Amino acid sequence: MNIPKNLKYTQDHEWVRVEGEEAYVGITEYAQGELGDVIFIEIETEGESLSKGDTFGTVEAVKTASDLFMPLTGEVLEANPILSEKPELVNSDPYGQGWMIKISVAKAEELDGLMDAEQYEATIA
Repeated sequence: MNIPKNLKYTQDHEWVRVEGEEAYVGITEYAQGELGDVIFIEIETEGESLSKGDTFGTVEAVKTASDLFMPLTGEVLEANPILSEKPELVNSDPYGQGWMIKISVAKAEELDGLMDAEQYEATIA
């Protein structure tokens, strides 16, 4: 299982890559494996300010559909435009081209509440 050490993780299996005052968000390799083949991503919150824990979108797979949750409070700056045509990137490259949203980080202190790679790995073991 690939769990990059440079990312932060949530109990809901989202990952966060912070770059200055912005962050990229996606779902983990574990999450995409549990969902199965991703066939559609719906993100209609671009431009909205959301609180940590709010739903920012939905991922649909062959097996099921699942809500996507904000790991941090902030504004959804961008939804990954590639995913509308290639949602399978969430399966094949969840930590790279399969990112879902880019957000502004409104409360940097919330990063302290996220898990590092070792902590996340312990929750899925």
